[in-house]
Amino acid sequence: MMKKRVLSGMQSTGKLHIGNYHGALEHWVKLQDDYNCYFFVANYHSLTTLYQNSKEVYENTFQVAIDFLAAGIDPLKSVLFVQSLVPAHAELHLLLSMFTPISWLERVPSYKEKMSNIEFADLTTYGFLGYPVLQTADIVLYDASYVPVGEDQLPHLELAREVARRVNHYYGGVFIEPEPLLTPFSRIPGIDGRKMSKSYDNAIFLGDSDDIVKSQIMNAITDPARIKKSDPGHPEVCNIFAYHKIYSPEILSNIESECKTGKRGCVDCKKECYRNLIQYLAPLRERRRELERDKKRVMDILVEGSKKANESANTVLNRLREKMGILF
Repeated sequence: MMKKRVLSGMQSTGKLHIGNYHGALEHWVKLQDDYNCYFFVANYHSLTTLYQNSKEVYENTFQVAIDFLAAGIDPLKSVLFVQSLVPAHAELHLLLSMFTPISWLERVPSYKEKMSNIEFADLTTYGFLGYPVLQTADIVLYDASYVPVGEDQLPHLELAREVARRVNHYYGGVFIEPEPLLTPFSRIPGIDGRKMSKSYDNAIFLGDSDDIVKSQIMNAITDPARIKKSDPGHPEVCNIFAYHKIYSPEILSNIESECKTGKRGCVDCKKECYRNLIQYLAPLRERRRELERDKKRVMDILVEGSKKANESANTVLNRLREKMGILF
């Protein structure tokens, strides 16, 4: 029986953080045995915010690919490729833009969120407004049955499904409307309590040194209502407790009880969180260091994966081109 196809990707805006890992990559790795997986580095998407400093995009593409491989994405099981090495993404983006109402783009929740939170770039651009159309092209190009997403990404997938449905209405069954595969983890908070993001400077990166990780953990916001160690804590509002849920599951009930009764101080709690985080991620970080030393191997994997991706993408693109009369 042929495996169903899964498709997902991440922007190349820099190294990936623990939110990316637990919110997506860990899940992707597990999917590889049960699905025909296509994973990609979305370097076109990174230009929506990095267009003024695009010299970073090349190195960032490598860094994201290294994180994918270090996390366990296996090129023998999955197709790993770079968005810009598959020209069909850009062409399908153009064709889909003919179908997509502007009002659909303006209602995407992350559009307003990023407009209000990102200060280092002017986001009043056509590229930023239209990035969900490019995202739709990414999704429908590979006849994927499923897209692994977190709950906060469901509006993006639903928009892609709506655009695919609109095209199918005009031209018949061109695209598959993929279903979501929800990731088991909700989004991981940053050290300031907001969603962990490279843009917000609140992330713990997979490639960070021990000292940087420790500094980020020790600077994390905990329980704002707790002044003294003996004060009862409220773990449910503490960012460090959210990390303990991942890195300290065996002693989580003790941590919660000691916090609530004032027996555990925030400093000691942070130190234990740091130790457990480092131990948990040690194998991944070692693989990452090895890949950093062998970028030719990484490039070879990306080039080979992109060849396979081109074959699949061109099949779908040509299906639409024929329906639309774009035969020249």
